[in-house]
Amino acid sequence: MIVRLTQLDGKLPNLALMRLAAWHRDRGDEVRFYRGAAGAERRLDEPPYGVVYASAIFEFSAPLVARFRREFPEAIIGGTWNKAERITVEAITGPRADDWCDYSIDPKFTASLGFTQRGCRFNCPFCDVPAKEGKPRAAGTIRQIWRGDPWPRHVHLLDNDFFGVAKPVWKARMAEIRDGGFKVAFNQGINIRVVTDEIAAEVASVEYRDDQFKRRRIYTAWDNLGDEDQFFRGVDRFERAGIPGSHLMAFMLVGFDPQETWARVFHRFERMVARGIRPYPMPYGDKRRTLPLGGINRRLERKTLGDFQRWVATGLYRDPSTPFAAYAVNALPRLRDQPDLFGEDHPLNY
Repeated sequence: MIVRLTQLDGKLPNLALMRLAAWHRDRGDEVRFYRGAAGAERRLDEPPYGVVYASAIFEFSAPLVARFRREFPEAIIGGTWNKAERITVEAITGPRADDWCDYSIDPKFTASLGFTQRGCRFNCPFCDVPAKEGKPRAAGTIRQIWRGDPWPRHVHLLDNDFFGVAKPVWKARMAEIRDGGFKVAFNQGINIRVVTDEIAAEVASVEYRDDQFKRRRIYTAWDNLGDEDQFFRGVDRFERAGIPGSHLMAFMLVGFDPQETWARVFHRFERMVARGIRPYPMPYGDKRRTLPLGGINRRLERKTLGDFQRWVATGLYRDPSTPFAAYAVNALPRLRDQPDLFGEDHPLNY
């Protein structure tokens, strides 16, 4: 039969769709791949399909998902865009190794990507990984993820809790990275709350990179003010191991806490900036909403969470002449015009 695969958002190849492509081609099916908003429309020359799949990552893709569903009402749609959706690749293909995937659907992509572990120890209320994947468990090795020669030794790890598996397991993976000469992007971030001196030393011993493999980068997160002490203990441990704050990018959840105010947001933001850490705001819910001032003495009544995200992500916070209270939204550069600023696979690039 003919199978349609559609990646509705995201710049990295969609691993779930790559695995479905491999599974169907192994069964002798013809696979057709579509991507982005254009892929949400049915073309006049498209044939009848035996099965249609789509995947979306971000909640803001919900309108695009709805448009796709109107065109293909029978489609199986997965991804993290909707926490109510629980469909997994394994439910379709059965249990198979994470390295069993078809990169041919994205021929320009030269790196390798996959999981060395699945699941997460934590139960953050804004995250559905534990519900979908359960507790941490080993999933594969670096050698299994890497595509082999002649492909570069660049590995995107999609692990949500890399250090959540037993110590001998994660130490073996770090040794693979180090001894094999791999450059690794911990795309989903390292949970800074669990960083010990031993973990920091292990991370410092490998070639960690951003998702373009151009800069030294460790992704992490500071999601709420209550984690302040834990967050900076982890920062201190990284620095003692030789990883400076300038190598850290911290995803900064804003607007989730019911007690969130601009004062609390700027407390987190300014503490990170003072340590050389690059914040990356991630608004929760509607980006158009604002926050109470919380006692902060700035003219921010009309500023929105989306305004704050753009002001920070475009780097204007470094310009003393453009404080958040004074900048003009329409004057901001688009991140898609600066693809090297934070890497291509972040939400502001769409």
